[in-house]
Amino acid sequence: MTTSSSGPPPPADGLLSAARRNLRELAQGLSHPSHPPTPLLAGSPRLWLRLLPYAVVLALVAVFVPVTIQVLTGDYGVPGGIAGALAVGQAAPLLMLAHRPLQAWWIVFTADLVGALVLLGQGVPQGALWPWPAPVVIGGLFVLLALGLRESRRTVTGVWLATGAAGLAFHLVAPSRSTDSALLLFVLGGVVLVIGAAVRERSEAQRRLVEQETISEAERAQRTLLEERTRIARELHDVVAHHMSVITVQADSAPYRIGGLSDEARAEFASIAAGARESLTEMRRLLSVLRSDGSRGELAPQPGLDRVQQLVEATVRAGLPAELSLASEVREAVERGDVPQAVDLSAYRIVQEALANVVRHAPGARTQVSVTARDGHLTVLVVNAPPREPGSPLEVSGTGHGLVGMRERVRLTGGTLDTGPLPDGGFRVAARLPLPPSEPPPAPLTPEEP
Repeated sequence: MTTSSSGPPPPADGLLSAARRNLRELAQGLSHPSHPPTPLLAGSPRLWLRLLPYAVVLALVAVFVPVTIQVLTGDYGVPGGIAGALAVGQAAPLLMLAHRPLQAWWIVFTADLVGALVLLGQGVPQGALWPWPAPVVIGGLFVLLALGLRESRRTVTGVWLATGAAGLAFHLVAPSRSTDSALLLFVLGGVVLVIGAAVRERSEAQRRLVEQETISEAERAQRTLLEERTRIARELHDVVAHHMSVITVQADSAPYRIGGLSDEARAEFASIAAGARESLTEMRRLLSVLRSDGSRGELAPQPGLDRVQQLVEATVRAGLPAELSLASEVREAVERGDVPQAVDLSAYRIVQEALANVVRHAPGARTQVSVTARDGHLTVLVVNAPPREPGSPLEVSGTGHGLVGMRERVRLTGGTLDTGPLPDGGFRVAARLPLPPSEPPPAPLTPEEP
């Protein structure tokens, strides 16, 4: 009776499998470029840097084609036509190094092999380099450098091994004619490939770092925006809750204040009161979600334009020379309650955040605060002069915490916001918030004519 058991493959089979896998990977790397055919330095913001690779390859071709022809005809005795064809095959593909270095290497490598066979058939003069003449060695180093800058480690390893294998094969075919040019290209090529790969990996690391910083900046801006929206929602909860409470009280007290109501009207008022109370309950639940971080709500009432004077005075006591111009029609509208609470709170917060930005980014700058009402809009204007002391630069792109809050508050009320630096070095914040249309006074009653 025989039994069979499955176990790990023998060591020899494992080595052969690994060797075959590595060979397949090398062949894949040699036959498939690891980057799209985009020119080197194509993403550079400067034009001369984008054109630099093309200028370099044009110079290489202009130099190597005549030099290769001269070396092949003068030193090796190759006929002019054959020398010209070999020179074009070995040097003209250098034009492709800027965007397709792997394809250029295949053409140059094939032309080098053909050239080595031609020189072997012609007879290599005593002391001449073979299988790789001097132009082939120098041009090959440029090709290997371009590969190291653009291709993956697997590809450059395959190219390096193929170059060494070709030199070794020619040495075995004609050892008496072989010189150190094959070993020289193999060693110097390895050094050039390592340098190119190091530069490429460093560039890749810098690119990934920039991408990560961009992502982090976007996430930070998004987080700041969400924090501002949460804070505004917490503040507006009190405003909306007040209106809902008024609706509840009015609906509950309507049957007692208004006589002669029918049962249907009483039921309708009771339904309105129940709906308002349910809305208040849902708002409290929503507020508890917004305060899930454990923070407690503010017990003081939300501020408004009636407290802007105190805000400016506190800023002056903090060392910022600020002046307030509050129009009389604005004071009267606030006293009458004609300014919606959302607009009232937003205007106060815009002034508060604008003054905080001046203190932070322009310490000591004289600041003018103006609040006016005209054409159905409330205009809040905060303008500061250039700073007397150096401060941190203001991020006018909108990533600053205060500017984000201003934009969100203005967007909430349906207004507009204009912020930006002034020619003299100061800064301007202008918000325009819509006001509800004023109701016309009731017409006087006239006695009926008989």
